Amino acid sequence: MAELHTLTAHELADQMRRGAVSAREIAEATLARIAAVDERVKSFVTVTPEAALAQAREVDERRARGEALPPLAGIPIALKDNLCTRGVRTTCASKILDNWEPPYDATVVARLRAQHAVFVGKTNLDEFAMGSSTENSGLFVTHNPWDLSRVPGGSSGGSAAAVAAREATLALGSDTGGSIRQPAAFCGVVGLKPTYGRVSRYGLVAFASSLDQIGPMARDVTDAALLLQAISGSDPSDATSAPVAVPDYMQALRPEVKGLKLGVPREFFAQGVAPEVEAAVRAAVDRLVALGAEAEEVSMPHIDYAFPAFYIIAPAEASSNLARYDGVRYGLREPASDPTTMMERTRDAGFGAEVKQRIMLGTFTLSAGYYDAYYLKALKVRTLVKQDFDRAFERFDLLVAPVTPTVAFAIGERANDPLQMKLADVCTVPVNLAGGPAIAVPCGFHAGLPIGLQLMAKPFAEETLLRAAYTYEQATDWHLRAPAL
Repeated sequence: MAELHTLTAHELADQMRRGAVSAREIAEATLARIAAVDERVKSFVTVTPEAALAQAREVDERRARGEALPPLAGIPIALKDNLCTRGVRTTCASKILDNWEPPYDATVVARLRAQHAVFVGKTNLDEFAMGSSTENSGLFVTHNPWDLSRVPGGSSGGSAAAVAAREATLALGSDTGGSIRQPAAFCGVVGLKPTYGRVSRYGLVAFASSLDQIGPMARDVTDAALLLQAISGSDPSDATSAPVAVPDYMQALRPEVKGLKLGVPREFFAQGVAPEVEAAVRAAVDRLVALGAEAEEVSMPHIDYAFPAFYIIAPAEASSNLARYDGVRYGLREPASDPTTMMERTRDAGFGAEVKQRIMLGTFTLSAGYYDAYYLKALKVRTLVKQDFDRAFERFDLLVAPVTPTVAFAIGERANDPLQMKLADVCTVPVNLAGGPAIAVPCGFHAGLPIGLQLMAKPFAEETLLRAAYTYEQATDWHLRAPAL
């Protein structure tokens, strides 16, 4: 049998059902893997071995009593460190929350506890999820397991790297403008951004509330479907979660795309996409066509405006959301003789440069005299972008594009070029503005680095996404490759 840390969630679940392995053995193997490689990869902000072993022991005891257990029972999962976990440090990779322990679980965390999943730790991210490389973490930089001199992407870089490096079987990330899909592409794993409202945001530390969405990161599409099933559904604690029935995503996993209509938006290939990335994505489209799908080029004329609109809307919402970090209620407090000075010193010491920049940009665009010129106009552009998607989905079942314009870039390469850094998300941002679901799956390599294929669907059509992604995955072997660490 292969080493336990290399198996997928569905393979591990099968082994446990047959009695070939225990949850404790799986947890121990995963923790050993973290101990062996994380000093180089640096995926984790916090590792929780005692809690993981206790959860695994409970799974084994329940199984010994003959209890029927959920699909993710005993499966090692890593949680992005902007998801609240009761009694476990939740930092958002920021000094302002360095030692904060939430008194409650995020809804997705509570749902995974109910599944008896095993939490192995909290993963690194760009501070407050603001970034595209995990270099903006206020704690340390995470490395890409395929090449330790390169970034893993962001903001969910720690989760993507943990899954790719086999330090966790599954992980949760959050996606505001591509923060699940982009690092998934850079690290050669599967990342799915669900429809806005499909998964509760309660307990996700907010960046931009109208854009944020929690989703799965996994080694294959089957595992992504299992994790999405566990976390989906409406939640009375989140007014933006949709009261929409959750289908059985496992039923969608059939290798069948005959008659599926794929739109290939030309604007997504005109955003500085490298030739090798375009070639790999177009080859993936050709493979889907050979498997029975139909593909046709389409124009989405307002997509070019999605990127600037996003960088007005997201900082504006961040400015509002991050006002709560004032040194008064929780987190860092810098001493001072009066409250105003204390607040200024706390925010200056606690926030990193990228977060400060976005707060200032957002505050400016919301200020008197500029609200109409910037924020209100960006909202109107957002509507135009959504209408482009709506029109496209009248003709097509899915849209196909690159996830990122390039493969993973070197650590430090874009540190002094904020525009180039942000352009890493240029192909992923439009879907967040439109609110629909999208998935990233591996579709090739260039110079030893993974390339990602992005599939986009109309709202609440995750089943169609999963079916097409599964069909492509089963016809290729990109997802079977692993970095040599």
